[in-house]
Amino acid sequence: MGITISILDQSPIYPGESPAEALAHTVQLVQKAEELGFRRFWVSEHHDSDQLAGSSPEVLISYLLAQTNRIRIGSGGVMLQHYSPYKVAENFHVLANLAPGRVDLGIGRAPGGLPRSTQALQRGRTDGAALDDKLIELSQYLEDSLEDTDPLYGLRAAPLPVVPPQLYLLGASRDSAETAARLAIPYVFSLFINGDEEAALEAIEAYRERFDRSRGREPEVILALSVFVGETKEEAEQLGGSNKIIKVHLASGRSVTLGSIESAEEYGRQSGEDYRIEEQEPYVIKGTKERVRAKLLQLHERSGIHEFIVTSNIASFSQRVRSYELLNEALSEIPAEA
Repeated sequence: MGITISILDQSPIYPGESPAEALAHTVQLVQKAEELGFRRFWVSEHHDSDQLAGSSPEVLISYLLAQTNRIRIGSGGVMLQHYSPYKVAENFHVLANLAPGRVDLGIGRAPGGLPRSTQALQRGRTDGAALDDKLIELSQYLEDSLEDTDPLYGLRAAPLPVVPPQLYLLGASRDSAETAARLAIPYVFSLFINGDEEAALEAIEAYRERFDRSRGREPEVILALSVFVGETKEEAEQLGGSNKIIKVHLASGRSVTLGSIESAEEYGRQSGEDYRIEEQEPYVIKGTKERVRAKLLQLHERSGIHEFIVTSNIASFSQRVRSYELLNEALSEIPAEA
């Protein structure tokens, strides 16, 4: 079984460009991904950001489905902590009816923004349900399987599609892997956020070992990576730039990954807590086609994972497209998963 490539796009707003141009690039990129034969294309959810235009994945997904024909389109991911599971299920059931068999619903565990945007998203909400409980509720709506003891038994997230959206849990820790295993849903480990390869392998192993097969399902894992492919080693190094992973550690014990020192400082300020900022080197696979191919094959062999979903934070859209073209060429000799 070979390696399959998918794309996670965050709709970055390049210097001097508008959000409209950033979203137009996302449309161009999904069409390129379909042309190259990539399996799926996911878009992210970020709020109150001047650097990323994708704040509403459901809306963007609907447009991308209309602009493509075959490739699977999904969220990477919807930040379920802010929303009603019932409404999320309704949204994605509409999408799955519009494009049967092409819709993925990735659920993220991070807030997707600073404390101020989280407060705005959750204003007026009184349920206080834990994310794990919301995941269970969401999966029940997607499967039309509310238990008869539930006070809402009989409620359906209409319109029910013939082919329901595929639910995934995104995470970057052993805890998230164990949650996905307990709920028997596919799991995506974000190695571009948690840059510890050994921690990723341990989380994946725990997911497979603890997966609840009593539900009649088998474990499915995708690994999310940052990848930069250049014509030469020197070009690939330049594409990678000097990106850092910035983590904010709050006094309450929570940790959040941000895109810049400035965002991290603002997050800490808005949190109202004492905080510290940690700067880490990101986990990036970069180099020529040969080097990137060798590293992906090594990860494939070590993890047993056959699908990688790739993000590429390159500060030039044309170079980003070319990096994906080179990645496709790098793996062209490896049979794609059927």
